[in-house]
Amino acid sequence: MSFSSDIKEELSKINNLSKKDEVKYELIGYLISKNTTILQNNIIRFATENDYNINRYSKLLKNLQINHDIEFDGKVFIIYTKIHNLKNIIDVINDNIYIKRIDENEINENNKKAIIRGAFLGAGSINNLDKKYHLEINLSNEENLEFMDSILKFFDIKSKTLKAENKNAIYLKDGEEISTLIALIGSNKGVLQFEDMRVKREMSGKVNRIVNCKTANLNKTINASIEQIDAIKKLQQTDKFNKLDDNLKEIALLRLENPNMSLIELGRNLSIPIGKSGVNYRLRKIVQIAKEL
Repeated sequence: MSFSSDIKEELSKINNLSKKDEVKYELIGYLISKNTTILQNNIIRFATENDYNINRYSKLLKNLQINHDIEFDGKVFIIYTKIHNLKNIIDVINDNIYIKRIDENEINENNKKAIIRGAFLGAGSINNLDKKYHLEINLSNEENLEFMDSILKFFDIKSKTLKAENKNAIYLKDGEEISTLIALIGSNKGVLQFEDMRVKREMSGKVNRIVNCKTANLNKTINASIEQIDAIKKLQQTDKFNKLDDNLKEIALLRLENPNMSLIELGRNLSIPIGKSGVNYRLRKIVQIAKEL
């Protein structure tokens, strides 16, 4: 199963059905999701391929004593219910579902969490954890999108919105924000799994950065060594090499004998040891003299 499916399975088993208000607001979350549509004859249709999801939706309806029918169409589970059964919860205008006019400030914190949970179950997804972080919830229209966005802002979750002709989506790409939302809607196992993967990804990224840095430094050292050796050989082909002072001659011969040796090691192997900066200065001077030929 995907990470999204794992989370939806966990959420579908949350034992809060005795709390009628939370049940109602979780159902509202489902109803404003993109997977809920209006059919002819005043019928509301909710469709999903996730069996845990459809079971949860059905439980919410039963809990509120709302009649509904379940059908199957290939891999898709579908629940139908009549609009008048939901008239105390939603308004339907021009085949669009809207939350019944309520003051958002009157919705308590747990009920706001329930709305987010229902919307995520209804039409939400999270990328598998081996890919870039991306959580998305698709809403049925722009007004519902803005409503959901305001609820997330209440919890200090900085979401982004996409408003297009056929898509109204909220999405998160920051790992910390996604982890917060997963915890908020009640997926404790999901948070642990997500955080475990975040740690592994960050460690992997850190290791890769270290390896890349070391590789870059190694390449830089090799390229510098090649340039130094070419310069020394060029000087050896002229009388300029014999005119170098003893310090430059010594470091030049040591470099020829040890093309892979670091500057620090070169400095330690001189008759009178010197530091990295001293070695670098002498080799750069040799390269400069060779360039002037």
